[in-house]
Amino acid sequence: MSEQFDDRDVNDVEAIIAVVNTDVDAVEHAVADHAEAIFTWDYEKGARPALQKLYEKAKRSQWNVETDIDWSIDVDPAHVLAFLTDGKGEAIPRSIRENPDLPMRLWGDAEWVEFGIESLNWRISQFLHGEQGALMCTAKIVETCPWIDAKYYAATQVMDEARHVEVFEKYQRSKLSGSYPVNPHLRSLLDDIISDSRWDVTYLGMQIMVEGLALAAFGFMYNFADDPLIKQILKYVMSDEARHVAFGVITLKEFYEQLSAAEIKERQEFAFDAAVRMRNRFLQQEVWERMGVDVRRVVHGMLNVPPDDLIFQQMLFSKIVPNCRKLGLLDAGDGWLREKFTEIGVIQYEHHADTEEEYETFEAVTAA
Repeated sequence: MSEQFDDRDVNDVEAIIAVVNTDVDAVEHAVADHAEAIFTWDYEKGARPALQKLYEKAKRSQWNVETDIDWSIDVDPAHVLAFLTDGKGEAIPRSIRENPDLPMRLWGDAEWVEFGIESLNWRISQFLHGEQGALMCTAKIVETCPWIDAKYYAATQVMDEARHVEVFEKYQRSKLSGSYPVNPHLRSLLDDIISDSRWDVTYLGMQIMVEGLALAAFGFMYNFADDPLIKQILKYVMSDEARHVAFGVITLKEFYEQLSAAEIKERQEFAFDAAVRMRNRFLQQEVWERMGVDVRRVVHGMLNVPPDDLIFQQMLFSKIVPNCRKLGLLDAGDGWLREKFTEIGVIQYEHHADTEEEYETFEAVTAA
């Protein structure tokens, strides 16, 4: 992995901001896929009842971007993320907003409105790029997983992810005022997930880490965003995403019972490395740069505020940590992953509902 865990300081500001895109104007990005495509001649359907149930649910839950979304709704980008600065506890804590060494202390309403618009453009851009990554990874899962039930379900997720790319692209193009290239921390993680030869690492990286964090981000935005159109979109997307994470939990739970201690440690390190990169992604350094703010100082400040002030970033891990616990990764071996999640301040989410338990709740959201 390009940022594979060693003993580095995960809060090293210089290392974080050094990860940049050098080809932002490129239209294509190629990644070598080293995995084997696996055929199975065992076509017994239902050998894994949990996957069979998920597959049947997925077939019933398909929706159409063009006909099930009300695209006539007007969107004012200046108000969608008004909660960023109106005291509702989003990602910019007071210790950053009022830091005497940072220019945000002197910002008035106009600057904060501009920041809200840029942050929205950035978030939807990253949702879009991440969904294409999920599309690529799920297509790979169809090829590489040895179980027919998993291939069946993964094929439905390929369609889900194509729909998610379509819906976020249309929202951005028709309703927003700008876009951003893929965040370099997100892109490097997607590259590593796709290029790894082990089929279960594709599951772990995408289904558990990327999709789990996305599910939490979608839920947070659904609860606070002031835009009926994005809420409508997220209702459908969240229902799909909950099934996707549950798919990863169900499949990996069985597979990880067969692995050696050394193999499990490798998965622990992969999960932590992915978690750190996803955290770094949400430092949204591209937005601060576009706003003319000293990125180095802001990132340093964000990494050093009291953990309780970082409500948004912390809640992003409310799906990842319990799912790692469900998979047995949290306390496997000497409890290394528990220790690392404790260091970055997210271990308190270990007893939140894991996605295998709660996906039916998200499924019901679309019917509300």
